[in-house]
Amino acid sequence: MTSTLTDGPALSDAELDDLRETVRTVCADAGGTAAVRRLPEAAPGIDATLWDTLGRQVGLAALGLPETAGGIGGLAEIAVVCEELGRTLAPVPVLSSTVLAGQVLAGCGTADETLARLAGGRVHALAVASSDGTWRPDAVPVAVTSWQGSVPVLDGTAPFVLDGADAEALVVAATGTDGVDLFLVDPHDPGVTVRRVPTLDLSRGQALVSFSGARARALTAGGEGAEVVTRALDVALVALAADQLGGAQAALDMTVAHVRDRTQFGRAVGSFQAVKHTCADMLLQVEAARSAVVRAVRAAHSPDALAEAAAVAQAWCGEAFVFVAAECVQLHGGMGFTWEHDAHLYFRRAQSDAALLGGAAHHRERLAALLGW
Repeated sequence: MTSTLTDGPALSDAELDDLRETVRTVCADAGGTAAVRRLPEAAPGIDATLWDTLGRQVGLAALGLPETAGGIGGLAEIAVVCEELGRTLAPVPVLSSTVLAGQVLAGCGTADETLARLAGGRVHALAVASSDGTWRPDAVPVAVTSWQGSVPVLDGTAPFVLDGADAEALVVAATGTDGVDLFLVDPHDPGVTVRRVPTLDLSRGQALVSFSGARARALTAGGEGAEVVTRALDVALVALAADQLGGAQAALDMTVAHVRDRTQFGRAVGSFQAVKHTCADMLLQVEAARSAVVRAVRAAHSPDALAEAAAVAQAWCGEAFVFVAAECVQLHGGMGFTWEHDAHLYFRRAQSDAALLGGAAHHRERLAALLGW
């Protein structure tokens, strides 16, 4: 197994600011949340044009990947990018392909050609979640049931596969005689059925993937896959926390602008004490989430410290985003409940993210186990 994060020189603060501004500008040029509204409601997924710009032209598809595969940056860059994408709920597969699938492939150390395609913008999806949406090495829903010569054959059903319906390749965890290993599967194989499923979050697609005699390519052996997935998910948890931070900040900014401009009884709504207190509570949630993300980024080069910091970040940021998004809807009054306003888009993303990769309770349990409590 190899290190998952790129071991190249870190960007300076000025370069990180430039990266942030580039992503923000591209998302603004795409219309911000208008990119989400352009997607079919019945089939949330990826804005291919926006992803071509961000993934291929800007190079975000290669974030945090090994330099041998064309990778750039590390966890700090991933966090900056995910925070900016979260601000506009950009429907691009940075979390699903670049971070989740990319970090797992990088950890395998045997998928250079596949990583190069992923780094070039080709979408890959990771299928590792158990039936409750968490990663549990003892409850992997797919198994290696036979071998056709040197080719493993998989059976089972993988739920909650992010952007699985738009992926050109699937990275799958499956249980074999030696434990959990990782496999690369073509979604067009006759033994694979990919079904796009309805999601609350209109900006991020999910799929249910069934394997019935699906031929695969082994990426790990000897049960090494479980550790690879666990390490990769720690990076993904920080990326998701940064995404939640960006969404929460956008919802707060939207709310403050509204209560400053909206008047009632001849006064700005924001001048009422109850509204001011709520906005202050929202700000505290956002800043605490920011501190959790910054702390996790600083732990990037220590796997044990990163595991603990990632658990803390998810235990906090998911609930913080839900709180801020819910208050955003409330403080916008009647217009906050309308389809035309963006508040519900952030609320949908917040609720979906809060359960993605395990909810806050799951990560608190993991944190307790890591600290020996």
